[in-house]
Amino acid sequence: MATHIPVFDHSSQPNASRMPTWIRQQLGGGTAYGKTAGLVKRQALNTVCEAAHCPNRAECWSRGTATFMLLGDTCTRACGFCNVNTGRPDGLDSDEPRRVAEAVASMGLDYVVLTSVNRDDLPDGGATIYADVLKRLRQDNPQIGLEILTPDFQQGQQAAIDLIGESVNGGQLVWGHNVETVPSLYKEVRKGSKYQRSLDLLSLAARQNGIEAKSALMLGLGEGKDDVLAVLRDLRDVGVVRISLGQYLRPTRYHLPVKDYLAPNVFEHYAADARAMGFAWVKAGPMVRSSYHAEEGYTDKNTSARIHNG
Repeated sequence: MATHIPVFDHSSQPNASRMPTWIRQQLGGGTAYGKTAGLVKRQALNTVCEAAHCPNRAECWSRGTATFMLLGDTCTRACGFCNVNTGRPDGLDSDEPRRVAEAVASMGLDYVVLTSVNRDDLPDGGATIYADVLKRLRQDNPQIGLEILTPDFQQGQQAAIDLIGESVNGGQLVWGHNVETVPSLYKEVRKGSKYQRSLDLLSLAARQNGIEAKSALMLGLGEGKDDVLAVLRDLRDVGVVRISLGQYLRPTRYHLPVKDYLAPNVFEHYAADARAMGFAWVKAGPMVRSSYHAEEGYTDKNTSARIHNG
């Protein structure tokens, strides 16, 4: 297998203390942006777009899309890259599935991405809420495209797989779980997580009928080229078919610093190697995030998934 990516010359990379021009973006707006923001607020919903300070929020909200964040706004882990609140979460909100379903109907979504905080305080890690939301969405629209981006469900991966898999009632589902970085950086970047545990979850998901496994990597945290390629091979070995690679951006000065800003052509090389490894869906670029344009290339039975503004 040919490797097209040259050895990184960090001296030729932009100074990590200065954001290069290809990262800077103008904020979007427009009618759909305001409509999405208003609906999220009225339904008392959380979105990873806001919680993680996603740089693509303006673009996506202007297209009438959003990634709903389940299980509250407080995470039980403290990853060094993440801007989501950390602490002791409140109890479960049993009305959340209804509100999410109503928001999806109001926005006229044909493709929905659901994610959540980590809830290590719950015996099922929050799998029941995921299942309830998916079940409602499938009942309301049997042809809807569904994607989830879940925690690793450390206390019961097989139980979570069974519960969530049953909830989509034989339909298709993209099951995402992000490994985020290379194994050597896990203790610093993903506190409370384990690389092998993440691979185990993805392997279980990939073996289920109707489920496509997906993962993502952030680059620029100090990883090496060979390390990234090794992770991509690990993901393919466990059955992952969708992969996204993006530039890590520091949310605040209290988070891990950016070690390198990778040029767009470096992402292009990574994308070429990912496709050569057999990934069927590849998104790679400085501004790419795991749910960015997630609907592209997805088909559910006889319907091409798309998003419209209702």
